[in-house]
Amino acid sequence: MTYEHMSADRKHRLQWLGGLADQWSPQQRAHWLAEQALNWSDLPAVHVRPTIFVENPLLTWFPLENMYKKGELCLPFGSACISPIAAKDVADVCANILISPKAHIGKSYALTGPESLSMNQIAAEFSRVLERKVAYVSLSIDHSDNMIDTILAKRSVHTAEHLKVLTRLIAGGRYEVVTDVLEKLLGRMPTSFGEAMAANSTVNKFIDDKK
Repeated sequence: MTYEHMSADRKHRLQWLGGLADQWSPQQRAHWLAEQALNWSDLPAVHVRPTIFVENPLLTWFPLENMYKKGELCLPFGSACISPIAAKDVADVCANILISPKAHIGKSYALTGPESLSMNQIAAEFSRVLERKVAYVSLSIDHSDNMIDTILAKRSVHTAEHLKVLTRLIAGGRYEVVTDVLEKLLGRMPTSFGEAMAANSTVNKFIDDKK
């Protein structure tokens, strides 16, 4: 996002953000302000901008119980796709930058997973990991908001607001982009969604607890 995007009127923000959200989340705005502060400071900085993580609660501990019991992955993303990135891949990029920072100073890196996946494809990956049939069920945004508030409102209003905006941005198609930045930085392909989910500690603990 740029200053022009951040300062645009509501109509233009709504258009740029995919039609379902007219503002970034508090977390995204704070991240953007932190980047600007570092840029203005003249300190040597590198901006790492990952897309939605594989480990995001929207894709892990929120839907796990329902997928296991009912075989339904319930999310408000409609027909939109996402390109989730594994946290380990982001950590590897950051570690490499810290080891040899000179070549990276002043640069920004938009990181994504290796492919843009539909929710039906995500559900198919969960079918393999959970060893049971999982199908995608599209929720309304209002239903999703209520679910997020029920789970998070008392624990973290900040996180709840971030996730509610994130669902709108995803449903509006803002997270479908795939880049080759990570491959160029690490010399390997990003971890696939299925591989990352199969190695996910939250998912594996859930499966073990059900045995």
